[in-house]
Amino acid sequence: MQLGFVSAILPELNLKEVATFAGATGYRCIELMCWPVSKAERRYAGVTHVDVTSLTGDDAARIAETMRAAGVAISGLGYYPNILSPDAAEADRCREHLERVIRAAPMLGVTRVNTFVGRDWTRSVEDNWPKFRAVWPGLIRLAEDSGVKIGIENCPMLFSKDEWPGGKNLAVSPAIWRRMFDEIPSTSFGLNYDPSHMIWQQMDYLAPIREFKDRLVHVHAKDVRIDRHRLDQVGILAHPAEYHTPKLPGLGDVNWGQFFSVLSDVGYQGPVCVEVEDRAYEHSLAARKASLVQSLTYLRNFAIET
Repeated sequence: MQLGFVSAILPELNLKEVATFAGATGYRCIELMCWPVSKAERRYAGVTHVDVTSLTGDDAARIAETMRAAGVAISGLGYYPNILSPDAAEADRCREHLERVIRAAPMLGVTRVNTFVGRDWTRSVEDNWPKFRAVWPGLIRLAEDSGVKIGIENCPMLFSKDEWPGGKNLAVSPAIWRRMFDEIPSTSFGLNYDPSHMIWQQMDYLAPIREFKDRLVHVHAKDVRIDRHRLDQVGILAHPAEYHTPKLPGLGDVNWGQFFSVLSDVGYQGPVCVEVEDRAYEHSLAARKASLVQSLTYLRNFAIET
């Protein structure tokens, strides 16, 4: 395994600054955000550490040298929009940019691209499936042709009123993953697995590692704490942000010893990247850097880095 972090938490730093910090801290890799250069529409979105819209061979060489000088690898390229948005213009724009990210990956010597499946949040899973069938086989063919694996994060994107009631990402449960992989059996189609999203859905976060071991493309290390007293007051039908709080690894309800034990049992040898969404550490750049130092110190108790 290789411990890394998601670059979205350091939006004000340029690529060289992010890589230098990662190398000096002891991280082995970084998931680099590749959003179009624009104003972010939500937290952790809109971060651009690699601009794929105009990437040239010379640009790719400079990025490779920056990473080499820092002693840090690129775990994957990250872009997390809603490709199945009910707004056709938005959906097309997101799909086209994801295609650019996929094409950019081999230019950078990268074999992983992480994203969401997307969803029309006002419709059922069944009613979303025709659009999934229309959009995703072509994207996976492009990934195959590019030598890239797509890692779908299992975040439901169901935290705020504008994402209610269905959330903006279909790929939230083992039942849906099985259906996705039955429809598109390509080995270029897999998971960017985050245990925290299973916790607040009241689901086993260890069993999927075993069942989907051959689909693990990338792993996120994010924790979450369930406020049981608050949950007793509002119930599971409330917006999840009312009763759960994202935390740094070790400060929530994930048993990281068990998590890494199962990862090692199934032979996972890829990146595990810290994703910071802990508001307690967001008040300054120094605090966010400290959160990454703290997370690495903690996870080194469990990860066997290769």
